Amino acid sequence: MAYRLISNRIVPSSNRLSKRFIFIFTISLSFTYLCYSILFCCGTIMPTQSYEEKRCLHHKNVGIKKLLQKDCTADRRTALDETLNVALTHQGSSHARNQSRNSALPITHKRSIAPSEYNITVAQKYGNKKLPNALIVGVKKGGTRAVLEFIRIHPDVRALGTEPHFFDRNYDRGLDWYRGLMPRTLDSQITLEKTPSYFVTREAPRRIANMSPNSKLIVVVRNPVTRAISDYTQTLSKKPDIPTFEELAFQNRSQGLVDTSWNAIRIGMYILHLENWLQYFRLSQIHFVSGERLITDPAGELGRVQDFLGLKRIITDKHFYFNRTKGFPCLKKPESSSQPRCLGKSKGRTHVQIDREVIEQLRDFYRPFNIKFYEMVGQDFRWD
Repeated sequence: MAYRLISNRIVPSSNRLSKRFIFIFTISLSFTYLCYSILFCCGTIMPTQSYEEKRCLHHKNVGIKKLLQKDCTADRRTALDETLNVALTHQGSSHARNQSRNSALPITHKRSIAPSEYNITVAQKYGNKKLPNALIVGVKKGGTRAVLEFIRIHPDVRALGTEPHFFDRNYDRGLDWYRGLMPRTLDSQITLEKTPSYFVTREAPRRIANMSPNSKLIVVVRNPVTRAISDYTQTLSKKPDIPTFEELAFQNRSQGLVDTSWNAIRIGMYILHLENWLQYFRLSQIHFVSGERLITDPAGELGRVQDFLGLKRIITDKHFYFNRTKGFPCLKKPESSSQPRCLGKSKGRTHVQIDREVIEQLRDFYRPFNIKFYEMVGQDFRWD
């Protein structure tokens, strides 16, 4: 009986211990599960840095609009990302930013890439073909090719290399045909073309104004006597059997009667052609480049061209050197080439020797036209 009493007191105590152990074990197990769940969720919700980098790289090629909307940090962007951003910002990017952009290139690149190369690459891929908003309209043998080649190294200028002759020979082909010839450009870039014969084509000003009355026009002028001799020299190289310069320039040399029907002479009567242009454009829309100063001070002339086009002055003295053999300035060796850039063999050729008396007679002929031209444009080119 005593044994039963003792048993009855011990067993309930043992049951209570078992229940407490089970309860504590259950609580511990639940707490452990909760901790693992929290850690797992954090790892899922917060990606690692490598995953974020992969996400940025994945979206790099989605498209330029989506690219700019991504919240990828700047230090994880590749060189192409930086290029696209710079090309779509304000057209005047600082030189320091250009250097920073170059330094972001992968180590595998063997050379640095100039800003103009970046913009050309991006424009070719993402740009649109647009009608030109600036044109080099004249004059023949004045230095138009040099101006085109010099200004097109600016990263915010895209120029057509050939002369389309749209407004004088191909106007019936239509503006869509003309637009199709243009290089692709970004919104921040200027589309430029060069056709020197426009300046002496009577219909050209009206046609260009119909396309865009706000067009900016560049005219490269040169001493009309020197220009005429250069014009004749070029023609003679193609047609060796033409008459002499004196025979073409004068109706009657003994009387000093100049033949103004000869195109080489008529082109140099700048004031007559300018009056036609001023019927459709304001004088402020036309910039005159001195062909003489373009040789002696190319950076200065290009600086004024950049100002006229609303561009930042990026092309400076450091881009030029004087080639004594050709007698012309050339562009220094660009980073993308092993050779400097000079004008073609047809540029800088030796002029035909003309009798001194003939030159003086032509100077006397052009003098009144030159004076009126100086007064009209407000600039003395000192040709007399």
